[in-house]
Amino acid sequence: MKLRRFAATFLATALLLAPLGAAAGDVKKKEEAVASIEKRQADLTRMSDQIWSFAETALRETRSAKLLADYAEAQGFSVQRGVAGMPTAFVASYGAGKPIIGIMGEYDALPGISQKVSTTKEALEAGAPGQGCGHNLFGTASLAAAVAIKELIAAGKLKGTIRFFGTPAEESIGGKIYMLREGVFRDVDVMLVWHPNDETKADNEGSQANVQFFVDFKGKTAHAAADPWNARSASDGMELFAHGVNMMREHVRPTVRMHYTIQKAGDVPNVVPDYARIWIWLRDSRRSGVNELYSRVQDIARGAALMAGVESTVILQTGYSDENINETGLKLLHANMTWVGPIQYTAEEQEFARAIQRATGKETKGLDGSIQPLKPILPDPPGGSSDVGDVSWNVPMLQFYATTAPADAPWHAWPVVASGGMSIGHKGMMFAAKTLAVTAVDLFEDAATRDAIRAEFAARTKGFVYKPSIPDGPPPIPKP
Repeated sequence: MKLRRFAATFLATALLLAPLGAAAGDVKKKEEAVASIEKRQADLTRMSDQIWSFAETALRETRSAKLLADYAEAQGFSVQRGVAGMPTAFVASYGAGKPIIGIMGEYDALPGISQKVSTTKEALEAGAPGQGCGHNLFGTASLAAAVAIKELIAAGKLKGTIRFFGTPAEESIGGKIYMLREGVFRDVDVMLVWHPNDETKADNEGSQANVQFFVDFKGKTAHAAADPWNARSASDGMELFAHGVNMMREHVRPTVRMHYTIQKAGDVPNVVPDYARIWIWLRDSRRSGVNELYSRVQDIARGAALMAGVESTVILQTGYSDENINETGLKLLHANMTWVGPIQYTAEEQEFARAIQRATGKETKGLDGSIQPLKPILPDPPGGSSDVGDVSWNVPMLQFYATTAPADAPWHAWPVVASGGMSIGHKGMMFAAKTLAVTAVDLFEDAATRDAIRAEFAARTKGFVYKPSIPDGPPPIPKP
């Protein structure tokens, strides 16, 4: 294991230190792509702010998906809506033949973090969702880049096909996994993706694998005072299960994360509950580690049910893969991010950021829009999971981050919502759109770099068989 890890680290370092090669692309075409994005800045800001205000959660992104799909259609794309059984998933295509370059976008919000554009926590609507991961910026920037490439194809300056993939429910079931199962990405040569962040950098970190599931406990009810001996408490089973998981924490790798929330444990104290439910996520650096955890935790569920004299059922919701990082792609991304140049901020934007940092107890660093140095991939991702990881094991995928929030701001929280609804987020969105577009120019024009990216992908996935970690059947579309 240590030898394989050393070899992988050595390969990563060697690839990153090697010269970029010929992937400089046509500067004039890159400038035209950037100009296309800049001339649409008002449209992009408007769309981003609309999706921010819609704040639609997973598989409910009806208005957000329609807004983006309609815009793509108006720009001349052929749009297929409702793909992979999800009404809010769509594919917008333009061009013909190879290469096929894909760009992914997201637009789902998170529940319960509604926030005004303010430097203190202040809900726009109490209890409502908010864009706490910046997906309003994510989807808009990605589509803007696809439109810029479409214009170059339409003018005869690039040859091939550009596809924008509208991918819902990243924060829930992992819409991309259902799209993978249906072969939606099958013929893509290289996939591009970015994500909002508090730094601007090529993604050398990756993401953790996880599995998300429910455990239901069913028992027998009775009056808690009159005849509790006739009952078997489902809540007892659930509590024993949670205790078992917590006892396991000492006996897992440092890379493991386990977190849960109790969704149901009875209604009133004087009735023994016959039903209880707990929702739990398990994470580790690699899918193999998660699979081992999942097996152990299922044993705990069975043992807890036996102890309480109840029944347990494990219900898989979804599971995300770790990320297969492509070093050749990292070099290309970093070169183009450097070409686009750092994000610049006004004094007012920096003060907005520092005020948020003061409000959240962070060091008042302000905003950092500089391009971070390119680094070798990390042996273990620092945290977080995404369904882009699943895509990366099926298609060569290049990912980077762009600053859209103050340094060290709590993510999935109100500071990200506040920053994503104003100029700080908009600037990161514009930077991301330009980087995606100019990188796509290289991928269309430079067959050698494209082939090198695909060759590295083939080497890293040799012998690997992908299996989606989702339940059989259609996606669980919520009722209106």
